[in-house]
This record gives sequence, structure tokens and C-alpha cells, in this order.
Amino acid sequence: MASRRTLKAAEAIREVVATSILTDLKDPRVESVTITKVEVAADMRTAKVYFMTRGNEARERTALKGLQSAAGFLQQKCAKRIDTRYTPTLQFLVDEGVKNLIAITQILADEHAKDAPSDVDDKEGEEETVDDDNLDSAS
Repeated sequence: MASRRTLKAAEAIREVVATSILTDLKDPRVESVTITKVEVAADMRTAKVYFMTRGNEARERTALKGLQSAAGFLQQKCAKRIDTRYTPTLQFLVDEGVKNLIAITQILADEHAKDAPSDVDDKEGEEETVDDDNLDSAS
């Protein structure tokens, strides 16, 4: 279980990194990056920053390279915000949880489509009837 101190540091790092990506970084490789979570080690020396981006794996690799090149700048921003003996070294990782969630959702949707009875077969033998009384009252 993470201590309250590391959880607060992780949240502060997430806020600083996300805000800095939006406002301070001019690198086009990281323009559509979303920081999902941060895990700080118990000794406060390293922080794993998980991110996601829209697009394919090539876009993720490009964003990862952009974040790695901006790591020093982002670490400097974190040092100004967090008052600790050591400023955590930032390690950027792609958040696989979102991709897994999308894959599971797609699998479940496919299975549901296979198992669901088709409504087209049920309606072929039925004719629509019109209730004349309801038409007169609607006018």
C-alpha cells in the first residue's frame, strides 16, 4: 500500500506533467497525449508516468519519444512544485489498460451480436395495424 505522501506526490506530478504538456511543450509529437496515472516509488526517486494517445502504435511510439526528450524539462517543473529531498526521475510508459478495455468491449459486443436473436425474422410475418380511433384523437 502506498503511503499518503507518495500518493500526494503522484497526484502533484500528474497535474504538473499534464498541465505542462498542454501549456508549455511545443513538441507536435505530444499534442494529443493524456496522462492517466502516476506511480511514485516509496523512496521518491522514480515516478512512472502512464499516458495514452489517440491513434495507432506508431503514434504511441512517437509520443513516447517526445515525452522522453522532454523528461528533463518536465522533471524541472515537478521540482518547483514538489518540495522533497529528491526530485523523482520520470519514466514514461504507455497505459495498456485503456487498450485492453477497448478490446474487451469489442469482444463482448461481438459475442452479444452473435447470441442476440435477430428482430428481422420476428417481424416478417406480422402486419402493421392502424388503430383509427387513435388517429382521430391525435388530430
